[in-house]
Amino acid sequence: MKLSIVVPAHNEEENIGQAISEIIAEMTREKIDYEIIAVDDNSVDSTPAVLAEMSAKCPNVKIVRRNPPKGFGSAIREGLAHINGDAVAIVMGDLSDDPADVVRCFRKIEEGYDCVFGSRFIKGSKVRDYPLVKLLINRLANVFIKVLFLIKANDITNAFKLYKREVINAVQPLQSQYFNITVEIPLKAIVRGFTYVQIPINWYGRKSGVSKLGIKEMGRKYLFTVLHVWLEKILLTDEINKPARKRRVA
Repeated sequence: MKLSIVVPAHNEEENIGQAISEIIAEMTREKIDYEIIAVDDNSVDSTPAVLAEMSAKCPNVKIVRRNPPKGFGSAIREGLAHINGDAVAIVMGDLSDDPADVVRCFRKIEEGYDCVFGSRFIKGSKVRDYPLVKLLINRLANVFIKVLFLIKANDITNAFKLYKREVINAVQPLQSQYFNITVEIPLKAIVRGFTYVQIPINWYGRKSGVSKLGIKEMGRKYLFTVLHVWLEKILLTDEINKPARKRRVA
């Protein structure tokens, strides 16, 4: 089984080289057949040069350059359009994700799960330097999603997840242009009946550069996406139950 790893990057010159190097080292050590799809999302720093150097050193690193406007969700969608693997991992380019967790999640895919969600908030996970305000908003948002969809996953907003390729095909078309794609993909996968498992992961606050997530700006987009998928869930459930209702009336 081949693993595609999509790594979006916008102005990550201080982080992206190390992030990709650590992923390569981990994949090599674990003897995993892999490719890295590094998506340069309209960077205006030296990120393109760093990626070019990484690709020259390792043929497994493929570069996708996006045209304006920039957007995390658009970068992910572009990366997913270029994957050749049987499964795909979405990994941040800011060193916040642990490459060892990619391996652990991939082993769960090999076991047969359709989706693997990394959680920063269950026993066994480690979180460092998470801003308090973002942490509080994160927990409130995830409780809302958990109750609305009646699911056990408690960190749906986290970008770090793995999917079988057929899951990505099934959740198309993806609409999100920004960070709300982190909830669109997994919730669509759950609504469509794919299996998933949640495992603890490590998360490290960025040491360099600036976070691209604007809380106020993204709140409305997250809510719209969550409610849109929830409405889809209601409609699908109603459609499934229609034959049963007719039988009861008869």
